[in-house]
Amino acid sequence: MKKIVVLLFLVSQTFIQAQEIKQIPQISVNGQGKIKVVPDRAVIIIGIQNSGKDAKTVKNENDITADKVIKFLKKYEAKTADFKTTQVSLNQVYDYQKKQTNYQASQTTTITLKDLTKYDEMIIGLMGQGVNRISNVEFKSSKMAELEAQARKEAVLDAKKKAEDFTSPLGQKVGKAIQINDNSAGYFPPMYKNAYAMEMAQDSDANRETIAIGEIEILVNVSVSFILE
Repeated sequence: MKKIVVLLFLVSQTFIQAQEIKQIPQISVNGQGKIKVVPDRAVIIIGIQNSGKDAKTVKNENDITADKVIKFLKKYEAKTADFKTTQVSLNQVYDYQKKQTNYQASQTTTITLKDLTKYDEMIIGLMGQGVNRISNVEFKSSKMAELEAQARKEAVLDAKKKAEDFTSPLGQKVGKAIQINDNSAGYFPPMYKNAYAMEMAQDSDANRETIAIGEIEILVNVSVSFILE
């Protein structure tokens, strides 16, 4: 009998507590902030590569070219480019067909070009110094952090606007945000729309357009939960 009384007491207490828990009226929506910007700089990855039968000779050839490249970049306008060596290697490669051992030396340098009108000039100059590989060119904006912050604000405002669209017909108001989640992918894919093509220096090929850098799209997605008033 005592067990039944205790059980009934616990059930009644649980029921009372459940009634006391108030459901907070709320709405959850997604918001998006999107900003497009024309890049104003480029990150260029260049490579030097030599191969041969003698390791010392191959390395020396690579070192001579690397020295020319570094001196060229130092003489190049200081405000135009930043650069750093990102990889150096000397590998032994066995040729099974010829049954002989060769050596391959390589060096990679990453350059940040801050004046896109000098792209052709720099590339041609680097090739003249012995660079034999350009593995990647990525266009960026110097205002990326500022634009990311702007996109975040637009995403939250977009979420609030959607919440108001849903609640206004019901005569309710959107209150404070109680949860915000960033659902962004974390990268900013370029939009290749040929929206902007570089004009070269004033020479016989001044009207030639060699690359189309397009636009960078900065995309932020958020989900926000608001209290309803």
